[in-house]
Amino acid sequence: MPAITAEMLLSLLPELILALLALFLLALSLFKKENLGGAYSWVTAFGFGLTLFLTVFYSRPPAEVQLLWGEMIRFDRVGFIFRLLILAGGAMTAIFAGMEQTIAKKAEFYLLLVLSSIGFSLMVSAGNLIMLYLAIETATIPLYVLAGFKQRDEKSVESGIKYFLFGGVSSAILLYGFTLLYGFAGTTRLDGMLELIKQNGAPIAGITLASLLVLAGFAFKMSAAPFHFWAPDVYEGSPTPVAGFLSTVSKAVGFGAFIRVLVNAFGVGSSNAWMVIVAILAAASMFLGNLLAISQRDIKRLIAYSSIAQAGYMLVGVAAGTEFGFSGTVYYLLVYLVTNLAVFAIISWVEKGSGSSAVSAFAGLNRRSPGMALVMMVALLSLGGIPPFGGFFAKVLVFGAAVQSHYVWLAVLGILNSVIALYYYLKIMKVMYLDKPDETSWKVTPALQWRVALALCIACIILLGVIYAPWLNGISLAVTGF
Repeated sequence: MPAITAEMLLSLLPELILALLALFLLALSLFKKENLGGAYSWVTAFGFGLTLFLTVFYSRPPAEVQLLWGEMIRFDRVGFIFRLLILAGGAMTAIFAGMEQTIAKKAEFYLLLVLSSIGFSLMVSAGNLIMLYLAIETATIPLYVLAGFKQRDEKSVESGIKYFLFGGVSSAILLYGFTLLYGFAGTTRLDGMLELIKQNGAPIAGITLASLLVLAGFAFKMSAAPFHFWAPDVYEGSPTPVAGFLSTVSKAVGFGAFIRVLVNAFGVGSSNAWMVIVAILAAASMFLGNLLAISQRDIKRLIAYSSIAQAGYMLVGVAAGTEFGFSGTVYYLLVYLVTNLAVFAIISWVEKGSGSSAVSAFAGLNRRSPGMALVMMVALLSLGGIPPFGGFFAKVLVFGAAVQSHYVWLAVLGILNSVIALYYYLKIMKVMYLDKPDETSWKVTPALQWRVALALCIACIILLGVIYAPWLNGISLAVTGF
């Protein structure tokens, strides 16, 4: 067995630090919760932040892709970018979770959050189908528990059970697809898998079945139609910070892993048959998500359907099958992460004040807190693709990539759906600014770190729409490693 080198250890630096953070949280849980107060939240957020800092300075991959740890780990720039997204999303989620009294003083919640993040980090760095599947299970098993974390809340328990059942089925489907790929390629190594499949003369029917199984498994992770059915119920019943984590970090990692498998096992290009299937999924996700969101009265369900539509926009960039399209999708994921985390933070604040997640609970929010209403409005406008916010430029990228790859019809459908989505986003803004609030007073004062995290999200939404060149250049350099 070859010796473990410093380079190998640095390639797993984020996972190693997060593992130490998990052990530290486990040790903290031995103390009385009354003595710790809300320490779990800021300790976890600090751990994620420290990991992010050390990863940026000590775990930067070289220009050339490296396969380490028996070719199980792919040390490249794509994985680096997604790791940063995971760590940033984990830190924000830990801070926003401090608002929830039912989970703020429970170390196991933050422990599960860290363990799931370790799995996600390994997913985007996997260079092997076996490693990828093990990482998926490492990430999703803690999420099943987090979704049903409120044991006395029937909806939360129901969402946890549903997520577990549907997630188990999707994992089985994905594993079967991976098994077929191994049989056709003769290896579980992702790098060069497509060439081996062609050399071995794999049957078209078998490859088609494998691709459909893999696509179905990842579509569940991305909450793309027609495998979206779990999202509304799980988002509605889960603790709000968990719903935010699922809609951002989990979705981003699902896209990252999907693109890597797509490029290495099936091939890309606008003339590729698999790209046509992805384009159809994109159109279905956009229409289904937006049309069903219009009638929702619970804002968490509404954002869940919005999340399905957003997955459709991201798939537009994937369907383009070019580096430009992949860059647009990754940029979209970055914008979407900070935007949706801000949305769920505001939902959590309103939920705590009103005791409800209904859209009507936002009535007169501008009178209760003009700042919170403004933040929510900025986030919703970004989701709707209105300039000068990040969501606008992200949509320009993915729609532009579709046009370049001769999917003009898909770009037109994307623009049409953006207009449809504006209807229900504006409906929420109308409730916030024009409807009268009830007479009950809210005594909800967020902690300083909560307000700082929310301000960072909004600052990123604006910066990503105005100063986009540095971000896009870095992403464009990275996606060559897919």
